[in-house]
Amino acid sequence: MYFPYLRGRLYELLALKDLLEKDLLSEKVVPVIEPIKLSTTLFNALENFIEKKRKIGLILNPEVVDLSKSIMEDKKILTLIEEYEEYFYPVLLMQENTLKVVEYWEKSNINKEKWWVINTRREYIDTYNKIFSQQKPKQTFLPDEFRRKIRLENKVLLENRFNRCYRNVDYKKNVDEFFSEDHLFYSEEGYKGFGDYSIIGDEYVEGGFLPYAVVIHLVYMDTDQVLKVHHFLSKSNVDTKNPAGKFYEAVGKLSEWVNTHSENTYFSEGLKTFIKHFENQTYPGLGTVKKLSLMHHLELMGHYLETYNG
Repeated sequence: MYFPYLRGRLYELLALKDLLEKDLLSEKVVPVIEPIKLSTTLFNALENFIEKKRKIGLILNPEVVDLSKSIMEDKKILTLIEEYEEYFYPVLLMQENTLKVVEYWEKSNINKEKWWVINTRREYIDTYNKIFSQQKPKQTFLPDEFRRKIRLENKVLLENRFNRCYRNVDYKKNVDEFFSEDHLFYSEEGYKGFGDYSIIGDEYVEGGFLPYAVVIHLVYMDTDQVLKVHHFLSKSNVDTKNPAGKFYEAVGKLSEWVNTHSENTYFSEGLKTFIKHFENQTYPGLGTVKKLSLMHHLELMGHYLETYNG
């Protein structure tokens, strides 16, 4: 199973929506969402997954934006937890407010054995072991370095595999690089699944500004089934003018690369849409660029797991 960790931005939620509606998201791909706001789009996404009888996890105590109190008071979320436990999974993030959050949900009679728990910080290992000394969570997401500290059968590997640059133009220093091989080895290393932060990375960064360079991140499988990521960068990067032109430069490089690497390329819906934009010389906007890259990655992982790990 593959568990992409998403932050609930609009383009991430729309990527899930498009894949789900077109039946392109494998059942072996189960998103975990850390919400940044309780938006209509978020609730629509959760409801879409439940209607399709698909599993999804929602972090009840997000860290990047403090929504814990709002989530506790939201009747829709409580209904999802109580009535759709087969598909909707409450997720606990180990952080500063974890003990208070646990106390609240225990008073609401939410069984800890139904939770998913994410622990990526060493300073919270003791707190984790204290909270779950008697009742173990349904599964725990953790980096590989913690497997000797948290001994569980139902553990999921969670690592940040994306080398994020603070400036898009800096991707030119390493346009093609290793991404991950967790999908090849997670099972034999004792994990029930694996997860990552896709082509976004684990650091939350507010958007809202025009970049000097437009970049398209494309995850692909090398000949030995190792995942790599190629960064297709625009050329005219001296100022923020003409993002549409910059996109066309980047997507032109992508189209040229695909033509020479077709044997390694999975032609997902996201990738085919990129190519259509190149052929039609259309510009979808920067949010959609990120959405299409994410769609491609999620569909690619589902295809791999269905084909080679079924």
